[in-house]
Amino acid sequence: MPQNSGAGRGRIHLMDELRGFAVFCMVFYHGFYTLAFLYNSKAGMFLLDFFMPAEPYYAGLFMLISGISSNLSHSNLLRGIKLLGVALAITLVTWLVVPEEVIVFGILHFLSVCMILYGLLKPLADRFRFSWAAVAVCAVLYICTMGISSGYLGLSPRIGVTLPQSLYQTNWLAPLGIYSSTFQSADYFALFPWIFVFAAGTFLGKLAAQGRFPASFYPSRVPFFSWLGRHALIIYIVHQPVIYGVCYAVSAVVKRIQ
Repeated sequence: MPQNSGAGRGRIHLMDELRGFAVFCMVFYHGFYTLAFLYNSKAGMFLLDFFMPAEPYYAGLFMLISGISSNLSHSNLLRGIKLLGVALAITLVTWLVVPEEVIVFGILHFLSVCMILYGLLKPLADRFRFSWAAVAVCAVLYICTMGISSGYLGLSPRIGVTLPQSLYQTNWLAPLGIYSSTFQSADYFALFPWIFVFAAGTFLGKLAAQGRFPASFYPSRVPFFSWLGRHALIIYIVHQPVIYGVCYAVSAVVKRIQ
């Protein structure tokens, strides 16, 4: 992760803490998911159903902060390429070890592509100054592309453009949010509409790079979440194997007791 500092005002600890909170929520969500679908746990399914409505919010928070951080990094292109390598390795490992829960285009795939695109487009992006209007445009574009997986662009199927059904006969367009009924990915965040959350973060990041965030954003208040945020990538990489291992061990103990 890049250093969250801007214009000599020091590290923006609130960003670390929010990122850490998002990772914390994601770890628990994946734990419930594993219990529910790999170990058929009723408690896991209950907890998963309870927390599922919150998933887009903490995932979106993670994406927004990643967009902000892209203005504080010296090499988004290199970071993106490295992260893509990690994401593809996760796809390979899940395909080999748990093929029924393979991760085809998860949040790391999404973030890596966003970083690569931003790295390539940064000379153009640097021409734009921060404005709330740009953030608002990103919000509108997010709303207008939310239905792409359902076959339309716009506010609803009636207030929008219907996309050709022929696009939805293949899974090659899954990274864009267009896929067939056979598509499966245990973790999935398509570029549309989520890329506009990342884009909004890149505009907000211009304030961070200039040291124009409110003073209250800089001091650390929750060291635990701040630490999680600074080590978000490694935690994300190792948490699934740890979850699988713990669940397997608990399952084995329960079977022996029974």
